[in-house]
Formats: sequence, C-alpha cells, structure tokens
Amino acid sequence: MKRTGDHTPAAERRGERPPKDARQLLASSFGSAAVAYAEHRPDYAKAAVCWALEPAPGLRVLDLGAGTGKLTATLVALGAEVIAVEPDAAMLTELRRALPTAQAQALQGSAEAIPLPDASVDAVLAGNAMHWFDMAVAGPEIARVLAPGGILAGLWNLMDDRVGWVAGLAQVSGSAAIGPRDTPANWRIETAYMHLPQTGVAARFGSAEQAVFAHGQRRTADSLVATLATRAGMLVKPEEEQQATLSRIRAFLASRPETACGEFTLPMLTGVLRARRL
Repeated sequence: MKRTGDHTPAAERRGERPPKDARQLLASSFGSAAVAYAEHRPDYAKAAVCWALEPAPGLRVLDLGAGTGKLTATLVALGAEVIAVEPDAAMLTELRRALPTAQAQALQGSAEAIPLPDASVDAVLAGNAMHWFDMAVAGPEIARVLAPGGILAGLWNLMDDRVGWVAGLAQVSGSAAIGPRDTPANWRIETAYMHLPQTGVAARFGSAEQAVFAHGQRRTADSLVATLATRAGMLVKPEEEQQATLSRIRAFLASRPETACGEFTLPMLTGVLRARRL
C-alpha cells in the first residue's frame, strides 16, 4: 500500500470535468453494455476495501452507483450488511442476478436521491462511480444517510502504467479507453479535491486521504479488449471510431510478448479516496 495524507489546494491541480450534458451522456452509457460489464470489469483489491471501511463505526454499508455489483460482492464477502443503489435498470438486473436479495438489498436510485432514511448507514462506498455524481446535490444526500462518524470512500481501479507495456497500452488506447482517472499519477490529481469541494458540503466531512493498493486481473488479449470496450468513452464513440480504436489495441497486444499468447495478469492498483463524516 502507498498512501498520502492531507493535501493543500495549492499542491494539487483541479481536474477539468466534462460539461454536465456530456457527463450525463457518459454516465448513462453503461446500461447498453451491462452484460459485458458484469463479465469483464474487475473487482476491487480486498485490502483497499478493508482500508476504506477501517474507521467506520459499523458494517452497514451503502454501495452507491453499484453498477453490476463488483464492489458489492467484495463487501458481502467481508461480512458487511450491504444496500446497493444503482440508477440504471439494466445494470441493476445484472447486480440482482449476481447477488440475490439474501446477500445484498438492491435498490434503484441515485447519489442525488438516495432511497434510504437519515443516518442509516455507517459507510458509503462508490466503485468507479463517484466522478459521475453531482456532488453539489449528492454531497448533502450522502451526509444525510451517513451516521455520525461514518465514512465516505470512492474506489477506482487504475492501470499501473509504471509497467512498460501498460504505459504503451495507455498511449495506443487514447483517453476514451484509458481516461484521466485510470492511471495512478493522474488519479491522485483528479480525485484530490474534485469530489469533496472546499466549501458547503466539505464542512460535513473531515480532510480527505488517498491510498493505493496493489491489484491485478487475469486477462487474455481478447478479454482485455472486451474490458476496454466497456469504458464510457468507448461506449459513446461512433461505431467506426470505436472499432478503429479496438483494432489498434488488438494490434498492440499482439505485438507484445507479455500479452500476445494466452493468459496474463494486467497490473493494476485500486485507489481510494476516504473522508469521515463530522
């Protein structure tokens, strides 16, 4: 694990977010690929999830923007009482297929309108989802459902571009497939202040901490291409552009000894941004 403590605004550059309409288009794109998302997206490093929960007062956990349940499954395995909230009906169908109600309660809802009572959970976790939230609205909602002393944590799976062939893959893929939060250095900058504004809702949370944890996913060239095809930037591309990008990625993977034949481990990290509700 690598971690950093509190940051000052001058120490980090705030990342530029897409315009609201563009962000909504990207955020709503996943339902069209819900089955592929469930099959190919990775889970989250167990150590990262444990660190996110470490200071929580209990194990009543809301998985917010739960998608097909990648993070939900890890939380269930850790013994948490989990409620998963997801706005997209197709993603929610895959979540319920993977995790029956006996394991996790799954509800349709959003970060901006959470269908839970006040102070009803000890932690709110979001896996590869917090950057889609409108925190001006979602922040007070998250604070509302969190018990005093509760934890808000965002988790992101990152490509470890400190590894040579992964850095090459990022260059070939372009930002639609491997975006600004998908590599460690950029993730630290993009998440440090974007999701916990310095006024308003920030008064409800303490200082944020970041940490990264080693992770990996067994892939083949074909399944890695399929994984990258589920990224929002890829899903909204015109078909011709999407196929051209995927063809470049296939050619790159075929050219590298690490990925040309059979299974390999994709070097990854899980990054966590964590803050306590005051």
